[in-house]
Amino acid sequence: MDNKKIYQVDAFCDQPFKGNPAGVMILETAMTSDWMQNIAMEMNLAETAFVVQESDHFSIRYFTPTTEVPLCGHATLASAHILYELGLVPQNEKINFKAEGGDLTINKEADWIQMIFPKYPLTVVEIPERFQDNVGFSPIAMYSSRDHWKIAVATSEEQIRQAQPKFSEMEAHGIGHLMITSKSVSDDYDFVVRCFAPMSGIDEDPVTGSAHCALIPLWAERLHKTEMTSLQCSKRTGVLEVALAEDQVVIKGQAITVFE
Repeated sequence: MDNKKIYQVDAFCDQPFKGNPAGVMILETAMTSDWMQNIAMEMNLAETAFVVQESDHFSIRYFTPTTEVPLCGHATLASAHILYELGLVPQNEKINFKAEGGDLTINKEADWIQMIFPKYPLTVVEIPERFQDNVGFSPIAMYSSRDHWKIAVATSEEQIRQAQPKFSEMEAHGIGHLMITSKSVSDDYDFVVRCFAPMSGIDEDPVTGSAHCALIPLWAERLHKTEMTSLQCSKRTGVLEVALAEDQVVIKGQAITVFE
């Protein structure tokens, strides 16, 4: 396959220009980190994924415009979508990805792609003194998780939607990777979330699959249920069907190729 071809895929949506766009390159051989970082900078998307087929799995690496990250949900979904769409993997076969952030198992279910991700641990932490000044509300609880993420729980969905983060100040006060979340007011969704990552060069991520590695166990405990629907209420919006399965999380989404 021509390793100069790149695809842009909108993930966690069923129509173009919604969800979260990701770049996907299927490479014949691994390229250097600098080369992949430059491609990701040129694409200027939240993440670009680079996939190489190995003997019994695909290796996958993820780059924002400024740095490599260990795991990315929407770029994993986008990559699986391309492998299935191009026929590189039959629709009825699973995909095994090996990423820095863990081994990932992917299955196709009709128009949905199901991803098995690791469950992230949660630790209760103190709310930073200037959180309300930096983000716009005072959370009722705050947690830390893997990869520098902090999770702030709000009392209402309105607080999530109305939040206006001050990105430079957030990074300076230790919340440069922040999820804000609340129970949903809609019967169609169980919880809502927005994700900010100025530390990684992304002010607001439109839809963040990997964030649900921490959000699913959090809301499973709070809502006393293991199967839920998440709405990421960014400007583009995204919908995820999610579930807790012991030490793993299940994330389902749809995707559509926008161009190559």
